[in-house]
Amino acid sequence: MIVFVYFSLLILLPLSSSYSVDEYFINDHNNYVARNVPKSDVDLIEFSLNLEFMEAEFFLWGSLGYGLDKFAPELADGGPVPISARIAKLSPLIRDVIAQFGFQEVGHVRAIKDTVAGFPRPLLNLSRESFATVMNDAFGHPLEPPFDPYANDINYLLASYVIPYVGLTGYVGANPKLHSPAAKRLVAGLLGVESGQDAVLRALLYERGRENVKPYGITVTEFTNRISALRNKLGRHGIKDEGLRVQREFGAEGSIRGNILAGDKYSLAYDRTPEEILRIVYGSGQESKPGGFYPNGAEGRIAKSYL
Repeated sequence: MIVFVYFSLLILLPLSSSYSVDEYFINDHNNYVARNVPKSDVDLIEFSLNLEFMEAEFFLWGSLGYGLDKFAPELADGGPVPISARIAKLSPLIRDVIAQFGFQEVGHVRAIKDTVAGFPRPLLNLSRESFATVMNDAFGHPLEPPFDPYANDINYLLASYVIPYVGLTGYVGANPKLHSPAAKRLVAGLLGVESGQDAVLRALLYERGRENVKPYGITVTEFTNRISALRNKLGRHGIKDEGLRVQREFGAEGSIRGNILAGDKYSLAYDRTPEEILRIVYGSGQESKPGGFYPNGAEGRIAKSYL
């Protein structure tokens, strides 16, 4: 009798849980993907696809010299070719790290498109000029010669510092707004790896923090501080970004200046809204004024609603 009751409970338990029986279905690759995701969740997930496309292309091109059109053209879905993306002059170690990031980002694009309809790759400006503009804005004057993200390890790591952290804060901001288990699980998984990438980048830069970025005579740490300050300025919502070295009162527990991971007064990750993210990646400080890395603007209902 006890055995019968036990197995009866096992059978009934999934049906009595908060998960819908239609929440997932099995696709051709024998993976569970979302089926009934609320429209509000779809909008937030699709918005993040803009940043995942950018990261995938930048990391693949930087490490391997090609992007989605060669590795996974079905994910690019006929979207325009990124502007002036190219292979970077990297040491074997950094090339290996960035290649891993690139393939991870392909997985992220694939996971999102397995969950929601998504959209073709938007036009991305990954040119040297695009990154040079970011650095000029960060320092308040043109750097001479213009900053080249593809020139060497340090430049490429600094250019990479510009990217994943913005997406990370977006996932933190999206998480409490999601309703379906499928969306929450997806975003948690994306956030975990994005956070890991950001930590690796910050650790590599932290190790080189006192080195000067040639030929500017400015330290790596100062570059990160200026980039973070620029993102705070463009986001227009207070401090949600910190470089590798901060005033002691802003460090963990107000007790240290080293800042290998950015976090608030509780050492929790900062959050950003889609509007804040658009202001940053457009480089305009306005969610309705495209530019920067997205010359024609980002895709998806949220981004399009501001154009």
